[in-house]
Amino acid sequence: MASLKSIAILSAQRSVIDKLKSENIQTPAFITWRRDTEVAIEKIFGESSKQVRIFTDIKFYPDVHPTSPKLKAEIFVNGLVMAEAILSSLIREAEVYLVDSDNIEKASILNIIEGICLKFHRVAQQISQRHGGRSTILIEDEYDVQDMMHAILRLHFDDIRPEEWAPSYAGGSSRMDFLLKDERVVIETKKTRRGLTSKTVGEELLIDIARYDRHPDCDFLVCFVYDPEGRVKIRLAYKGIWKPTREG
Repeated sequence: MASLKSIAILSAQRSVIDKLKSENIQTPAFITWRRDTEVAIEKIFGESSKQVRIFTDIKFYPDVHPTSPKLKAEIFVNGLVMAEAILSSLIREAEVYLVDSDNIEKASILNIIEGICLKFHRVAQQISQRHGGRSTILIEDEYDVQDMMHAILRLHFDDIRPEEWAPSYAGGSSRMDFLLKDERVVIETKKTRRGLTSKTVGEELLIDIARYDRHPDCDFLVCFVYDPEGRVKIRLAYKGIWKPTREG
């Protein structure tokens, strides 16, 4: 389970404790809270984890029956105080030690795409040197960039959807270059040309970021600017983060 979600669940269970303290006795609400909390800890830390054992060892009732109502209430409230302290400790543990698996997976996907972008120019140079002078693809415009990018992406991803419709923005709509459906990543490609300034490229990327920010299948946008002549400074941009590359 992702750490942010785990923290939210544990915090929600902790927030109920004050109300349970005010009741001073076992109620259906307490029984539900206790079970839900135990299940949450099991799912987050594992069924046989020490975190589960620590919570299940909390004493909410006296060991010997019958006993006075006052003693019962005292043991019950003390148990809730202990539960509150344990949940606070588990929340701190989740904040520091639990790894967000969703973020790791997304980072791995973005690392693959970044590697493709960083080595795109090498691939373009290599295929231009065909044996015996055979015909090949020349990267002369954005359509050529898209064709080669599509071919390279096929090595790593299965569901690649070119020319998907993007949501309207500022009164107009357009087609995105590539949507990696399963990975929820959109890739936009551009090719520099004479007269295209860094300012113009930056403005186009800002429009892309604003447009895809509202796309239901886009968690991340990668904008790749193929710039073999070194005309602009920015060649690769993540959604909301500018990241220059080392080569065209």
